Amino acid sequence: MQTKSSLLTYKTISNQEAGEYLAKAVDLVRGNLDRFTDRFPYSNSEGGFYQPGDNREWTTGFWTGEIWLAYEMTGEQVFREAGAVQVESFLDRIEKRIDTDNHDMGFLYTPSCVAAYRLTGSRTAKKAALLAADNLLERFQEKGQFFQAWGELGARDNYRLIIDCLLNMPLLFWASEVTGNMVYREKAIAHIRTAVGCVIRPDRSTYHTYFFDPDTGKPLKGVTHQGNRDGSAWSRGQAWGIYGCALSYRVEHDPRYMEMFRDVTDYFLEHLPSDLIPYWDFDFDDPSGEPRDSSSAAIAACGMLEMAKYMEGQEASYYTDMARRLVKALCSRCAVKSRKESNGLLLHGTYARDSAGNPCSNRGVDECNTWGDYFYMEALVRLVKDWEPYWY
Repeated sequence: MQTKSSLLTYKTISNQEAGEYLAKAVDLVRGNLDRFTDRFPYSNSEGGFYQPGDNREWTTGFWTGEIWLAYEMTGEQVFREAGAVQVESFLDRIEKRIDTDNHDMGFLYTPSCVAAYRLTGSRTAKKAALLAADNLLERFQEKGQFFQAWGELGARDNYRLIIDCLLNMPLLFWASEVTGNMVYREKAIAHIRTAVGCVIRPDRSTYHTYFFDPDTGKPLKGVTHQGNRDGSAWSRGQAWGIYGCALSYRVEHDPRYMEMFRDVTDYFLEHLPSDLIPYWDFDFDDPSGEPRDSSSAAIAACGMLEMAKYMEGQEASYYTDMARRLVKALCSRCAVKSRKESNGLLLHGTYARDSAGNPCSNRGVDECNTWGDYFYMEALVRLVKDWEPYWY
């Protein structure tokens, strides 16, 4: 268990160091373009290396986001051209409704197509992202006021939201801004209020998923899907809560979201192990032999850097410094240094871990994963420039 005073003993990353690690990340992305322009890296590496695949599942947008971050940092045409190729793939995917029966439209279309539209004015990207926003709207459940995560709409065994979906809401805020249609915004706000009212426990930890009664919309119970057990705090879910609260505050400036941010972030920080790389679930602490999930630290760092912009004085400095400590630990212990060790950016992630308390099988354990790579790179970008987030 960490305390505020013990956390302050860890080193922070300097802007110069962040710039050096970001330059290495950009170089690694550049080196992957030959293999991953017409195709996409699989969600997680195998033996440290991603294999190429089609535009499927919920993770492909993160690789395209890395391309756009590299383009922002360098202005190199090779990144712009590769990103444009990928945007065409995302338009094809949403037009044909390929693997789109879920809430993950924001994960897919914000770092890929919203980013492309912001940076290049691409009409193809705008069209694709708006179609994705429309697709997400179809999953809104009036009874309960939330976006159903997975499964057949209205099905009792899947009438639930998950904490991850807070990161899908910026797509709807963006869609409302560019179209003038307030429905996107209204549904996003309704979902956020429902979600944060359910998933944050009294001890400041979070549930991964929360079920509702499909007949009445009444909140029923919180359960895990990828955490160690229903009552545990899955570290990546806690990180989604951190960044989700920060992005929600960015839009509404509701002081409740800032207070929730403090709660979930402080819980995260207090439960870090001695090297600051979270275990995949906060049930585990030193000297556990359980795997880590570096991606949760990267996500949390981005959320802290975002929220610090709206804080004042010592509090803003504290969360900025905590983010710098997490990024320092990631660079020191998890950053890929050479293409010989991996074609990813961030080692020691965990997609899913088998547990007696969840339905998962081991997948991507102690590997790179595309969202970890993306948020690691985003955190570095945030440290070296005044960055305008793709997340609305």
